[in-house]
Amino acid sequence: MIAFYGFLSTYEALIYLVLLFAGIFLGRWLWRTWKAWRGAIYGLEREISQRRFARALAANVIWLAFLMAEFTIASFVVPSMPASIFIPTPTIDLLTTPTGTISAELAATLDARPTPQSVDYSEGCVPDERIIDSPVPGENLSGIVELIGTVDVPNFGFYKFEISPAGAENWSPIYAGREIVQGDVLGRIDTGSLTPGDYRLRLVVTNNVGEALEPCEVLIRVVGQE
Repeated sequence: MIAFYGFLSTYEALIYLVLLFAGIFLGRWLWRTWKAWRGAIYGLEREISQRRFARALAANVIWLAFLMAEFTIASFVVPSMPASIFIPTPTIDLLTTPTGTISAELAATLDARPTPQSVDYSEGCVPDERIIDSPVPGENLSGIVELIGTVDVPNFGFYKFEISPAGAENWSPIYAGREIVQGDVLGRIDTGSLTPGDYRLRLVVTNNVGEALEPCEVLIRVVGQE
């Protein structure tokens, strides 16, 4: 249904143009059948003309219903819906419940870990708006780790976590959500799928018009199970 609403809103002008030409054709048909019905003299002729007029009238009523439906959906229904519903998110499916587990292919990609560089990992974090409370920068992680923090920004759309080897820009999504969270669990990550080493973990928040805010980023270290 969301895709249908999006189609009617995206191609609104084209749909109106098609309806305009259809309306001209149907209006002429209705006018001709009405004149034929009024001008009929004999009983059988009037009966046939009346049936044709009824069919033309029904077609015009259906056309009017389509016109009103398009106007109502495009002008009132779609604008009242959150814009985030229509935002494409090709990197991750936000409609499923993510597990935080990293695939073997992703683990192999993240295995290329350049030497960490000096980076200010506090940039982009705003207390009470978008911040990662746990894990803290430099913390050693193993097993399944809860990602705790806050996501509460004006015109909120959705958020996602991404991870990259330290010193690189090879970002891969690992978790996402659509709910506002204040100082609670935002997601989880299974570090057992990662090769031990230093990684950059960032929280990316997107508003309801598709604009990504500055990421909140921390440096973490993945260690093997003891």
